[in-house]
Amino acid sequence: MAVLDRTPAHTAPTAHPAAHPAAHSTAHPAARPIGIGLALAALATGVWSGSFVTSRALHDTVPPVQHAFWRWVIAIVAVAPFAARQTWRQRGLLREHLKFLLVAALLGVTVYNTLVNQAGMTTTAGNMGMIMAASPVLMAVYERLGGARLGARRVTGMLVACVGVLLLVSKGSLAMDFAVGDLWVIAGALSFGSYSALLKRKPAEIGGLPFLFSTFVLGALMLLPVYAASYAVQGGFEPTPGTVSPLLYVGVVSSAVAFFAWNKAISIIGAARAGVVYYLQPVCVALLSFALLGEAMGPLQVLCMGLILGGVVLGSARAK
Repeated sequence: MAVLDRTPAHTAPTAHPAAHPAAHSTAHPAARPIGIGLALAALATGVWSGSFVTSRALHDTVPPVQHAFWRWVIAIVAVAPFAARQTWRQRGLLREHLKFLLVAALLGVTVYNTLVNQAGMTTTAGNMGMIMAASPVLMAVYERLGGARLGARRVTGMLVACVGVLLLVSKGSLAMDFAVGDLWVIAGALSFGSYSALLKRKPAEIGGLPFLFSTFVLGALMLLPVYAASYAVQGGFEPTPGTVSPLLYVGVVSSAVAFFAWNKAISIIGAARAGVVYYLQPVCVALLSFALLGEAMGPLQVLCMGLILGGVVLGSARAK
């Protein structure tokens, strides 16, 4: 894992070997990092799909804020043996970029997962996965604000994806009477899209593990007052195998493993390419929620999935 930390966060995607005939005579050096980046993005996407199912499964046993807080406490414990020493060595650098770390922790740790857990109280895991699939569209919007030209194809794709989301959360009526949980997920998608776009600005000198560990700690600290309020008002939850096992999954696998993989994927191939892989999430979530929770997938959900997936694929296309 330490070797992975040496990759700068702003590394541009390597040119495809086909663009340079000489590359075919080598061991395909360009294809290797791109393949690794796509594999890491796929790993994170698959793991996060399970976390939506977990949020839904725990909605009536663990309060959302407490779910989020213990997730990050477990993640800190899981990452600490690998990251604590490197983080200490880079403490001066981390202090120098504290504002950036605070914003990243707020968006990716404190806010995003708490909103998803809150959404699980009143909407299905399948809906959460499909709505979250539209978050790469926000990444494209940030690209445009940064000066990149999107082109008609990408704009059309974003509009199609937005129609799919609106149809889904309005149950096909396009009326503005969305379920509360769907609105929470939309807010979570905005937070995650902003976090992913922000990763492009991560200082290259900060290692991947110190960045991960410091944002986990800062995010958990920002959650602490809200957790204390939740505990005082709602009380705690009973630590049973049915609550502890899912928390271990989201803390170790969905947080420590998946966030490291996602951050590393973006550092290798960029947010746009990683976002393409993220579009597989609704399919993963739908299959998992059907298999584990017995959630049905009706014609409307299938239609909306097609619109969202089609729209985000168009929205991720390069400007011509």
